[in-house]
Amino acid sequence: MSAAVLALCFSFSTEEDSLLSVGPCCLWSTLSGLVKCRCAAVDLRGHGDSCTSDDKDLSAERLSSDVGNIIKEMYGDEAPPIILVGHSMGGAIAVHTAIRHLVPSLIGLVVIDVVEGTAMDALSSMQSFLNGRPNIFKSLEQGIEWCVRSGQVRNLESARVSMVGQLKRVETEETATAELDHQLEAASHSGNTDTILEEEEEEEGENRVKDTKEPSPIPETPPADNAVFKTPASPTNPKEDSHHYTWRIDLGKTEPFWRGWFEGLSMKFLSCQVQKMLLLAGVDRLDKELTIGQMQGKFQMQVLPQCGHAVHEDSPERVAEVLATFLVRNKVAEPTADFHRVFPAC
Repeated sequence: MSAAVLALCFSFSTEEDSLLSVGPCCLWSTLSGLVKCRCAAVDLRGHGDSCTSDDKDLSAERLSSDVGNIIKEMYGDEAPPIILVGHSMGGAIAVHTAIRHLVPSLIGLVVIDVVEGTAMDALSSMQSFLNGRPNIFKSLEQGIEWCVRSGQVRNLESARVSMVGQLKRVETEETATAELDHQLEAASHSGNTDTILEEEEEEEGENRVKDTKEPSPIPETPPADNAVFKTPASPTNPKEDSHHYTWRIDLGKTEPFWRGWFEGLSMKFLSCQVQKMLLLAGVDRLDKELTIGQMQGKFQMQVLPQCGHAVHEDSPERVAEVLATFLVRNKVAEPTADFHRVFPAC
């Protein structure tokens, strides 16, 4: 059996290993230790490190076509079995990709915490929510702290990965993930020469000490009565401080596409002729169409009630078990270890 490929359609992903490396027990390493499968993580257009000729077109049609084109570019006409996995808006795009038959080898669809009714109801207050977020972070650490304290992600280790993928430097427009990659690369290149330079500097310093006298102490002169001390002013323009970070994408400007992402999503999901699973943080998120469909057994539902909206980040180990159970139950992947088989929710 050819190893199934989980194509992850999250809004951003950084890199394959980085996206799923959340804490000591990462989702990807846990999942790959439970079943035989592969993973392809995609930065959607306008997100993460992806860069296209038109990053402003974030329509459902464009984004779903991108997913189909990426898989075709990766595997050609001999693609292995594909399972699309998407969270939130990425889940909606996974559904659009499936219903348009853009992935001929598609055999499974997993949507994480996105339901048409709840999403459409939330659109009216979305701009207020976005306006309430900080626009500028003085450091990546501050952004990560806000992410956890605000409840966007409840798992600190996950936030250290995912939040970085959502930010960019104000001054350079460089994504935070690319910036970190460059820093690591520079550090690895300079590692061999640092020791030599430090030794040379130490020798020069010793020679200077031998050839010079001990400097006389500087007398402490009290400041004049008319002396004026000025505290450096905080920059009024964020670009004056190269250490400021802002959001990688201005979500407020994507409003023209919101309804297109979610309208009719429930019926589209139910109409997809592949094995389906809906993974939710709460059963109250179900709308009428999905409630009826779930009672008719048209899809598998799993609820992780102690998680927030970012289910896969809050509890990566449990999500790995849920995905592994789904793959094994539908005979699209072979188990490689004993693990707790999660029963579907009723």
